[in-house]
Amino acid sequence: MKPVGPIPPEFVLQQGDLTIAGRSASSWASAATPLFVYDAAIVAARVDRFRAALPSVDLHYAIKANPHPDLLAAVAPLVDGLDVASGGELARALAVKPAVAISFAGPGKRDPELEAAIVSGATINLESEGEAARALTIANRSGLTPNLAIRVNPDVELRGSGMKMGGRPSPFGIDAVRVPALVRHLVASGANWRGFHIYAGSQALDADAIADTQAATLALAGRLADDAGHVPPLVNLGGGFGVPYFAGDHPLDVEHVGRRLGEALATRAPVLADGRFAIELGRWLVAEAGVYISRIVDRKDSGGETFLILDGGLNHQLAASGNFGTVVRRNYPIAIAHRMGDQPTETVSVVGPLCTPLDRLGDRVALPRAEPGDLIAIFLAGAYGATASPAAFLGHPPALERVAS
Repeated sequence: MKPVGPIPPEFVLQQGDLTIAGRSASSWASAATPLFVYDAAIVAARVDRFRAALPSVDLHYAIKANPHPDLLAAVAPLVDGLDVASGGELARALAVKPAVAISFAGPGKRDPELEAAIVSGATINLESEGEAARALTIANRSGLTPNLAIRVNPDVELRGSGMKMGGRPSPFGIDAVRVPALVRHLVASGANWRGFHIYAGSQALDADAIADTQAATLALAGRLADDAGHVPPLVNLGGGFGVPYFAGDHPLDVEHVGRRLGEALATRAPVLADGRFAIELGRWLVAEAGVYISRIVDRKDSGGETFLILDGGLNHQLAASGNFGTVVRRNYPIAIAHRMGDQPTETVSVVGPLCTPLDRLGDRVALPRAEPGDLIAIFLAGAYGATASPAAFLGHPPALERVAS
């Protein structure tokens, strides 16, 4: 038997049928499975918690975590900005938020994407000097003034993060030592310089590690602004707030992060005194709001091991299979949807319908006995689920997605 991660607190006290936003899992799944259900009220509660803990910092939603249109429409009014990473995400963001509140990051932006951002008035987070030159050329040709920020490849990394994005050579952002010269070039060119975007890592649960990184990021932003001779209107401090996917994980102490950041802001460099600050979050806002529901198609024994075979797998929920951003495969929280709170009676492996041994959503987990037709619920499915999975693999149908508001 292998351990599973903690079920999110909104669901752990339930007995009997799993309910999501007041409806049972069987009701949600009555039309078809597999499906994702996202509870917008849980997202709103996360936003409220952030606002209480970090009242002086803007909140941006990184929509790559979950760009479902209905969820995006529910989140957009609650946050100060949307961060996008492609022309497709830019179009979705513009449908629910004014361009002035949208920033566009990511390496390899194509000229049509740069043009779309410039024409709309969104801010482009430049990832290289070459991208800066292309953006300025497109803006000059169009007769428009572009909104340009600089994504900085910082000289620090976020300790304990699941994905480190600073402190090393990187395709993301411009090395800090080269940033001041580019700031001066952008300002001299007549562009509307919008500030810095500094992102050091993601999926961290250590509050002090996040706070230390934020303090270092503020210090770096102050040095860069002084060296450039220009005040950044906005410093995006990145994100990195993690969620507890696996056994032994503990929720991030966001209030501690807020206290530490408040202390760092109180002693920030004078050049940053009048600027605004933002934190961009995706996973922390939406991951625990989502549940993936799949139906058991078959139950079989092989070599003394029992397998529950589902109608959906890594083609919808790649992350839960351990093939998205993890080195050692560990189990997401999982349950038999109509037996919440029941004691486990057997050890089983929960697998999907794909012809690959990678398609394993629960590896030797202890569950109440389940039969074909029963529903399996996999939690923390609100981030990097449907859009981060190989939905076209083997031609199985896509999962449905529903937002409970």
